[in-house]
Amino acid sequence: MSDLRELYQQVILDHNKNPRNFREMADATRKVEGFNPLCGDHYTIFLKIDGDVIRDISFVGNGCAISKASTSVMSSSVKGKTREEADALFDVFHKLVTGDKGGDVEDELGRFAPFSGVAEFPTRVKCAILAWHTLKSALHEEKESVTTE
Repeated sequence: MSDLRELYQQVILDHNKNPRNFREMADATRKVEGFNPLCGDHYTIFLKIDGDVIRDISFVGNGCAISKASTSVMSSSVKGKTREEADALFDVFHKLVTGDKGGDVEDELGRFAPFSGVAEFPTRVKCAILAWHTLKSALHEEKESVTTE
C-alpha cells in the first residue's frame, strides 16, 4: 500500500509542477474565480462552451500542491465533456475527497485515485474541491466568484 501512496504522491506532485491547461484563455465564453480564504488558494477558470459541450478549459492562479493538481486533473477530465458529464464527474470527485465511498465512486476512480487520501485530512478537502465548485458555478452560470467559506 505504501508503494501506491507514493505513486499517488508523485502524480499529485507532477500535476502541481506541470499543470495541464495552465493558461489564460482570451476567447473564453465563461470565466469564474474561486478562492479559499482559509489557505489562500485562488484560481480563475476559463471555459469555451459550445452548446452543451466544454470545447476548451484552462486556468490560472496559485495555491497548494493539492489544489493545483486537482485543478489540473479536473481541467483534463472535463475537456470535451457535456455539462451533464462534467456534473457527474464533480459528484464522483466530491464523494471521493469527502470519504463518501459508493459504487459509482469505486467504478469511476481512474485518474482521481491519487486524491483518495484527501478525505483523511478534512482541512485539505476544500483545497481539492475548490476548482470543481468553480467549474460547476461556471457551467451553471450561478456566480461570478466562488469561495469555500
